[in-house]
Amino acid sequence: MNRDEAPRAVLWDMDGTLLDSAEYHWLAWRETLAAEQHDLTYPEFVATFGQRNDAILRTFFGPDLPDVEIDRIGGAKEARYRTLIRKRGIELLPGVEGWLRRLHREGWRQVMASSAPRLNIEAILDALALGPCFDAIVSAEDVRRGKPDPQVFLLGAERIGVPPARCIVVEDAPAGVEAAHRGGMKAIGVRTSHPDLKADLTVDTLADLPDNAFERLLGNVG
Repeated sequence: MNRDEAPRAVLWDMDGTLLDSAEYHWLAWRETLAAEQHDLTYPEFVATFGQRNDAILRTFFGPDLPDVEIDRIGGAKEARYRTLIRKRGIELLPGVEGWLRRLHREGWRQVMASSAPRLNIEAILDALALGPCFDAIVSAEDVRRGKPDPQVFLLGAERIGVPPARCIVVEDAPAGVEAAHRGGMKAIGVRTSHPDLKADLTVDTLADLPDNAFERLLGNVG
């Protein structure tokens, strides 16, 4: 893209879209909660995966669990998660790296728009050496409303100065696709864990995307 043209952007969800770190979340939660005398089962983990830490912990310890305890236990879990990332490394899902680097070369602005804590996002970008591909990060600390509310995507677009109509969201979850549409953006759905995604374009992996997929979604090609 000629950089004098109107800017375009891609806003990326992280878990399940760029990478699959569910195993690391499972291990981190299991170890952390064992120290709190809660023997986490895998079905319990699956049932709460993707929720905010306050919701997860109040599910296990009751609705009256104080905020200070949520911060303490949740902080310990996230620290364990980052340690696993640094010690074991992590891999991108098929097709992701090629698209990230190509879009960066072609002048698309890119945002990591995730409900994960900022320190987690930064640890992953450092491990993958992909920080230069992103122009901005929106993390859990930046928003008050989770998906399907579009706040995370609208803030991401605002931070890089691109109108929603010139943005494409890449997501793996129905709530994320809904958030993109509610924010006035196109959405590419990746069927990592949800077979039924009502996105504008849906694929099993990003390696399956047509060569002109992003251009076509913005109506720049016939």
